[in-house]
Amino acid sequence: MRSGFVSVIGRPNVGKSSLINTIVGEKVAITTSKPQTTRDLIQGIYTDADSQIVFVDTPGIHKPVHKLGGFLNSKAYYSVNDVDLVLFVVDGSEEIGTGDKFIIERLKNVTKKVFLIINKIDKLNNEGIINKINEYKDLYDFCEIIPVSALKNDNVKRVVEVLKGYLPDSVKYFPDNDKTSSSMEFRITEIVREKVMNLTEDEIPHSIACVLTDYQETDNVAHIYVDIVTDREALRKIILGKNGIKIKEIGMEARKDLEVLLGKQVYIELYVRVLKKWRDREKYIKELGILNRSE
Repeated sequence: MRSGFVSVIGRPNVGKSSLINTIVGEKVAITTSKPQTTRDLIQGIYTDADSQIVFVDTPGIHKPVHKLGGFLNSKAYYSVNDVDLVLFVVDGSEEIGTGDKFIIERLKNVTKKVFLIINKIDKLNNEGIINKINEYKDLYDFCEIIPVSALKNDNVKRVVEVLKGYLPDSVKYFPDNDKTSSSMEFRITEIVREKVMNLTEDEIPHSIACVLTDYQETDNVAHIYVDIVTDREALRKIILGKNGIKIKEIGMEARKDLEVLLGKQVYIELYVRVLKKWRDREKYIKELGILNRSE
C-alpha cells in the first residue's frame, strides 16, 4: 500500500471542499458560495485496495483585509509545509486573477510537488479547457495539470490515479472505513454553520460559531442541541428571522444532512445567543449552565 498527505489549496470558492467530498465519497467538509467557509484544516480520507490518500482541506488563500483573513491564510500556508504533495485548485470558468498569481508566487518557495487542478470545466468547451491549461502552464512548472468538474464528478478519478504515482509512504494511517479525522461533534456543528451561511446575509459567516451543547441518542433517534453564537443582537435577529422563520428553515436543512450523516432520525433544536467575546466550549457551557439541556 502507498500512502501520503495532500494539501488542497486555492482561492476561496474554487471548489476545494467539493473536490475532497467527491473524491472521498462523503460530505466531510461544508460547502457554500461564500468566501472563507473553511476555517479549520479538515482531513478527508480516501482508501482503496492499494492506497490511502489523506487530503487536507484548507481555508481559501486571499489577500487578508482583517485578522480573521490573516489567521486563515496562516493555516493554509502551514498545511503546505506539513504534507507530501500539494493540489492547487483554480476555477477554470474565471480569468486568472491577482489572487491566483498571489498564490503562484508563494508556491515558488515550496519544495513539494505541486499539481494544478482546473475545476468547473463543466462550464467550458474543449477549446476553453485547452486554453486554460496553456495559460497556467506558462506561470508555474506544475508537476501535472488535471482539468475536472467536482460538481459533475468529471475526471475526478484521474486526480486519484495521478496522485497514487507520487505517494511516498507505505503506512496505513487510518482504518479502511474512516472518511475523515474530524470528530462527530465538529461535523455536526459544521453542518449547522453551513446552513446558517447559506440561508442568511453576507455579514453572518465571520460573526458566528456553533456549539454542540447536548447530544442524546437511541438506536433509531438522535436528539441534538446546538447554540449559534454571535456577537451582535442585530445578527441574532437576522438568524432568527421574522417570527422565527429563518431559524426553523436552518434547522430543517441541517436535519436532512444530519440524518444522512448519522443514519437515523434526528430531532434538532437550535438556540441563538449573543456573546460579546468568544470562549471555548467547556467554559461556554459551564457559564450558561446548559449541560443536559434536554432534561
